Amino acid sequence: MRHVRIFGQMEPPSAVPGQVARLLFAAEKTMTHIDGAEAEQSASQPKMDALPVVAYVLLWFPLSSETFIFREVVQLMARGLPVRAYTMYGKSLSGCSEEMRKFTGPVERMGVGGTVRILRAFIRALSRNPLKVWGLMRKGFFHRMRNMESLGENLWCFMAGFLLAELCVRDGVKLIHSPWANGPATASWVASRLTGIPFAFTGRAGDIYPEDGLLREKSADALFIRTNNHANVSWLRKFCPAGQEYKVHAIYNSLTFTPKGQCAVSMRPPYRLLAVGRFARTKGFPDLLSAMARLQRENVPVSLTLVGNGRWRLKLMGMRDRLGLKNIVHMPGFIPHDQICGYMLDHDMLIMPSVVHSNGDRDGIPNVIMEALSHRMPVIATDVCGISEVIINGETGLLTPQRNPRALADAVRHMVEDREHASRMAEAGRARVEKMFDRENNITALLRLYVGESHRYWSHSGGQTGSTAGDGIPAAMKAGAAGHA
Repeated sequence: MRHVRIFGQMEPPSAVPGQVARLLFAAEKTMTHIDGAEAEQSASQPKMDALPVVAYVLLWFPLSSETFIFREVVQLMARGLPVRAYTMYGKSLSGCSEEMRKFTGPVERMGVGGTVRILRAFIRALSRNPLKVWGLMRKGFFHRMRNMESLGENLWCFMAGFLLAELCVRDGVKLIHSPWANGPATASWVASRLTGIPFAFTGRAGDIYPEDGLLREKSADALFIRTNNHANVSWLRKFCPAGQEYKVHAIYNSLTFTPKGQCAVSMRPPYRLLAVGRFARTKGFPDLLSAMARLQRENVPVSLTLVGNGRWRLKLMGMRDRLGLKNIVHMPGFIPHDQICGYMLDHDMLIMPSVVHSNGDRDGIPNVIMEALSHRMPVIATDVCGISEVIINGETGLLTPQRNPRALADAVRHMVEDREHASRMAEAGRARVEKMFDRENNITALLRLYVGESHRYWSHSGGQTGSTAGDGIPAAMKAGAAGHA
């Protein structure tokens, strides 16, 4: 059994007060398995006043392409965890499901409309502690980033961190968490340095590959780092100070919806292939189009539905037309997440041809793979990052090398020529994702991580972090927060 530490150095339950002790005691038995498969669904729930207020810091919330984060927040709140979302940008509900649009939880948005508030918060911080602010700016503001987009995002989020600090004090936040390691984690880091409130972040894929210019600083100061696949653990540990590698924890995402049926795997010509994802450099869709051209030349009767949108849309449409695939490759555009189930039920297989970009950017484990397998849909994918944790070649699907259209075409041929094997792999894959990405188990793991580490920090620090008040928050910062009440 693979084990990844979830708490730093586990203390006996007697060292932790009342209801939280029961929660952490249950964690000792179940929380070390990477997929949470042995977590106890019946774990005792702590009282509401024992749970820390947790800030979720993002660019947008909710966002149509981040259903897994939205679901995570909803499920944590259902467990009683007080979660407040803070977005660095404004509202973006385009393509969101009805459930996302109707979300009524606390969300504080900044964006362009918050510019004046951000500048005022910065001036207040500068007047209170100019040395600390200039020190932060030297360390984080004038830092080299991997590209101009990343630089702009980081600069905005750095400044937004000053307002975030005041809002977190106002709202009684005890843990600041960013679900991404890039700009939102920068804002969280700034807010933490100003207030003494601990922060943590999740590293997933393009936010840590390649690393941004502040990943080492954020990793050093973070209370803990979560990642959603095992392949990222060793990478993220490289950025932690010596002796603090234990702070990286692997907890998988949860399945984002309940399957509405099972794929029939009919495998009758013309065979219907499905691919879903952002039209971006890490998805490998040009390789898939090349594979489709090969299958067409070999007279294999196939069609492809390529669902998605993004910067590469015109490039992919042009490539499709140049290869003479317009009649067999259909591109319906972006499809809301809650409608993807229908596509998975009436296609024969999912293709996920992910690639590693030359700068290191890559996928983690694309959620669409788990969603397809949860519908008992056969999957072909490339062996990139954490995908092989789900797709075991020949057992739960077929793995091919990245950037190899011929291998993709051969895998498609194998699927259509051996329906029985395809069905067996799909059934084994369904069982695997139901265990690895179980909602109850993985949300329980995440809840225990937040509660345990937050309690450990505040109980060990005694609320004394530098020139702070008894609750760990600088008194001057409280005065600034009063203006937001």
